[in-house]
Amino acid sequence: MRVIEYTVPERFDGRKVFHFLRGGCGASVRLVRMLRHTPHTLQINGADARTIDPVYAGDTVRITIPDEDATVAPLAAPLEILYEDDDLVVVNKSPFMAMHPTHNHQGDTLANAMAAYLAGQGKQAVFRAVGRLDKGTSGAVVCALHPFAASKLAGKVQKEYLAIVQGHPAPQGTVRTPIYRPDPMKTLRACSETLGVEPAVTHWTVEEEFPGASLVRLRLETGRTHQIRVHMAHLGHPLAGDTMYGAFLPALGHQMLHCALCRFTHPVTGEQTEVSAPLPADFIQTLEALRGDA
Repeated sequence: MRVIEYTVPERFDGRKVFHFLRGGCGASVRLVRMLRHTPHTLQINGADARTIDPVYAGDTVRITIPDEDATVAPLAAPLEILYEDDDLVVVNKSPFMAMHPTHNHQGDTLANAMAAYLAGQGKQAVFRAVGRLDKGTSGAVVCALHPFAASKLAGKVQKEYLAIVQGHPAPQGTVRTPIYRPDPMKTLRACSETLGVEPAVTHWTVEEEFPGASLVRLRLETGRTHQIRVHMAHLGHPLAGDTMYGAFLPALGHQMLHCALCRFTHPVTGEQTEVSAPLPADFIQTLEALRGDA
């Protein structure tokens, strides 16, 4: 279980603990409902409390978040842990690992590997990835260890990506073309100013140029499926190895796309946190080959 304590500030003096949990702690309605209905999970100054009870400046509010059983089978697999505490784990996902079990991936996913890792640490938690990376994409994945952390991080993790693309884009720029799904039965996405129903914004900066290729750093304002891959292909600069949206260096076997950095406000401490993820070996080898180092 996770126990978190807060000191009530002056602005919540005399208000209901419900308002403090929602406005002062950032707890979700779902978490507040759990605290309301689960005995001994909500206390004020060491005594059990109700969400309708008042709090006063200087009071200590303690919330206890019970452990949850893992929802996927644990399967031990190598994991590169970049950051870990009682509230979250940041892992450097391999490009060859899917995020969640599907009919094509049973037991060999990040969810399975995380279940095994946490069990080995004596922890129980549902796999809650804050955002996702496609199979074939590597890099930092933030995993919340309880629903409170997940709700506070949702939509608030900023990421920067590195990608190897065909050709030489402008030194920097932004693409804002909407993205749509031509066939609802397929994952393929496309860009269209008229058919697009999902606004999408991608910023890029060229980091390095090679003969016929470039290394670019990308930042997203939106999180559409395949957004970077679709937008760069739309600009005429498909990602290396991405055979779904181009034909540049197809022998690589997967898109050269890596989440190199994530930034977020820690869900409990409030500290600004930044985690970097080293490039995988095949991405480095591709860069070396393009530079002529190999």
